[in-house]
Amino acid sequence: MKRTTKVLLAIAVFIVAGVFSTWIYLAFYLPRANPAPDIVIEATPARITRGQYIAHHVAVCMDCHSTKDWSKFAGPLSGGLGAGGERFGKEMGFPGTLYAPNITPFKLAGWTDGEILRAITTGVNKDGKALFPLMPYHHYGQMDQEDIYSIIAYIRTLRPINNEVPERVLDFPVSLLVNTMTAEAAFAPQPDTANRILYGKYLVNMSGCVDCHSQVEKGALIAGTEYGGGRDFQQPAGIVRSPNITPDHKTGIGGWSEQGFIQRFKQYADSSYKSPVMTEQMINTPMPWQMYAGMSEADLQAIYQYLRTVEPIQNAVQRYQLTGDQK
Repeated sequence: MKRTTKVLLAIAVFIVAGVFSTWIYLAFYLPRANPAPDIVIEATPARITRGQYIAHHVAVCMDCHSTKDWSKFAGPLSGGLGAGGERFGKEMGFPGTLYAPNITPFKLAGWTDGEILRAITTGVNKDGKALFPLMPYHHYGQMDQEDIYSIIAYIRTLRPINNEVPERVLDFPVSLLVNTMTAEAAFAPQPDTANRILYGKYLVNMSGCVDCHSQVEKGALIAGTEYGGGRDFQQPAGIVRSPNITPDHKTGIGGWSEQGFIQRFKQYADSSYKSPVMTEQMINTPMPWQMYAGMSEADLQAIYQYLRTVEPIQNAVQRYQLTGDQK
């Protein structure tokens, strides 16, 4: 009996030691990332212009890092360009409470260009802290490095805004696991724009379409659901689900014409368009239509051409579900 007790005690001690060692490793030895590169990015007019286009209309960095008016359809920007503060909480399905950081020169003045580059493409900030992948650094790390340079050149021109953003609070164990989620950048050159499909794939990666238009479980994309829609976005009035954007003819965009696809975006770029006011009983959309509407028709055409090549998924999505509606 005594021998059995000793064995059980030894096993318990071994398990506790293993758990403690794992905690130490996750908390103090991760994330591992290469040092920020020693670079100085020349802020040429071409880079600033390109960076503004990407940040506002393709990667839509400004969508998260600015103030949005959620009393209107699609939450158009309402000020605080780049000042951060947008909240992402548990009620939205996140494992804690996160806030988009301030990326104006008020906060980034003390950052080197290399530190900003590493944060955007690797997910490790100036202080070596892992960023939660709500910031899609896994996508940005696959972009052309020159496009990242352009984004950095542009955000350096933003008006400094004094806005101190609260620190995130992540639930355990995600507060530790976030340190395992970073990844070194694997930059890839931008494809020739004449190759509409490859260039479209490049733009779709930059835009992060797959993140919203796929189903997820515990924050991870469910393999086989890519672009098939059905991801839940919880709102006070109910749930809105992302549509199927695969070329399935019954439930996706297989029956859409190229011009119809482009016009779906461009209608929000019309000078006469005014975003409708939403009531508390209405379900809004997280899709930043007015930002993507600023994409060039050529880029929207390329995205359409690429989406025509993805695997068709038959998935009829119930787009809206009001609170209390169990249908």
